[in-house]
Amino acid sequence: MSDHQALVHNLEACKLSSNLRAATGTHGRMIKIGYGMHQTLISSLISVYISCGCSNLASQLLKEIPCWDFDLISANVIIAAFMRTGEIDIAKKVFDHMPIHDVVSWNSMIGGFVKNGRFEEALRIFQEMLSLNNEPDAFTFSSVIKGCAQLGGRDHAQWIHGLLIEKQIAINYILGSALIDMYSKCGRIETAKQIFETIQRKDVSVWNAMINGLAVHGLAFDAIALFSRMVLEKVSPDCITFVGILTACSHCGLIELGRKYFDLISSYAIQPQLEHYGAMVDLLGRAGRLDEAYAIVQEMPMEPDVVIWRAFLSACRTQKNSHMGEFAINKIETLKSGDYVLLSNIYSSANKWDSAERVRDTMKKNGVRKNSGKSWIEMAGVIHRFKAGDQSHLEREAIYKVLEGLIRRTKMEGYIPTKELVLMDVSDEEKEENLNYHSEKLALAYGILKSSPGTVIHITKNLRTCLDCHCWMKVVSKILYRVIVVRDRIRFHRFEGGVCTCGDYW
Repeated sequence: MSDHQALVHNLEACKLSSNLRAATGTHGRMIKIGYGMHQTLISSLISVYISCGCSNLASQLLKEIPCWDFDLISANVIIAAFMRTGEIDIAKKVFDHMPIHDVVSWNSMIGGFVKNGRFEEALRIFQEMLSLNNEPDAFTFSSVIKGCAQLGGRDHAQWIHGLLIEKQIAINYILGSALIDMYSKCGRIETAKQIFETIQRKDVSVWNAMINGLAVHGLAFDAIALFSRMVLEKVSPDCITFVGILTACSHCGLIELGRKYFDLISSYAIQPQLEHYGAMVDLLGRAGRLDEAYAIVQEMPMEPDVVIWRAFLSACRTQKNSHMGEFAINKIETLKSGDYVLLSNIYSSANKWDSAERVRDTMKKNGVRKNSGKSWIEMAGVIHRFKAGDQSHLEREAIYKVLEGLIRRTKMEGYIPTKELVLMDVSDEEKEENLNYHSEKLALAYGILKSSPGTVIHITKNLRTCLDCHCWMKVVSKILYRVIVVRDRIRFHRFEGGVCTCGDYW
């Protein structure tokens, strides 16, 4: 065996075992016998360091190489490896240095951006790929469709689907599921249903995508009917199917049906998982049955994880139970900003300002920053983003003028700001001003400014929409005779004629 072959063999063994000591030893041997700059071996070594959890060593190694003239396969390996660890900028530099790209190179970039939550960049790379006459394949479309689903861009969704048909890409169960998920998350549940009816439905993932789509739209009985049809068509449900059904029940407060389907899990030889228990905790907690939700936590055959406790904490917020909220938060080992905010919300809604202030002080002390609420709206294929009190938009003066006019009109119709939601013990005027400029209100004002009367307005938000914005949107839909669809972190809300499809239960 030659030295080169021996090094290749050693690196493969290091990757399989994630043995950092062996990897650094092999690296030393590469340098000693003159292979320290061998491009193929370097790309393998970078991949090994990343698999060992040492992306810092991998990036350092890349910096030490004077020339990045990797062959196509080696460069693709490096891009994929850095994308897996979230080192997006390094992966992009390697990609930009490549003289040529194949479909694997483009797929690694697009898929990497999607997996790391940078959906708009994934779409931009895809558009660049097309402009350079590179042909996408089924893997390309699978990633792009997932990215579009997260953005909720309706125009982008239609464009991507059209391209898929134009390129004559066969729609297998992976692409079929992705299309159903994309249209569901873009607020086009009827289109998702049409696709479901026209594709092969032998794989459970296709049914899961449709059931989950119906669940987030609050169509619990449709989801349950689809489950029954699935059984009739002899497609066996899996863990994800039951998570979807339980989520659907949770969004609509269907407690007894939720219990029925939870009990049904074991009859399919499926062991209930943490996700199923979490859905039951959420279902009972939302319905105000905190004691029963806590009983589920106690009866679980496994140790409750952070997701379970967060579901319980969220229920405590809904029910304004500070005692149980404190208990839940003490069970969460590593607190995130959302946990602090939920507890602070509980105290504020109960006018326990000292306790709420204590929570905020703890956040500052621990260096935890509150996640900013962000909303976005797609107009003519362009996505416009807003955060609370945003002054960055080029048309901000017109947006605020529309918003302030809407606020005046909604107050005349009986809208009263929900001031107890503001997490500060300040004057009512300051609280009201804080509520007036939430991100979804700015997004809606922009949508009204830029669309024709009667057009449905679609807004996406990264957090759960607040009670005040929810009440306000209902009034706006009534006075303007407009349909407003908001997709928040939890579900879809369709406002029309002063009511919401969630029935004020979300």
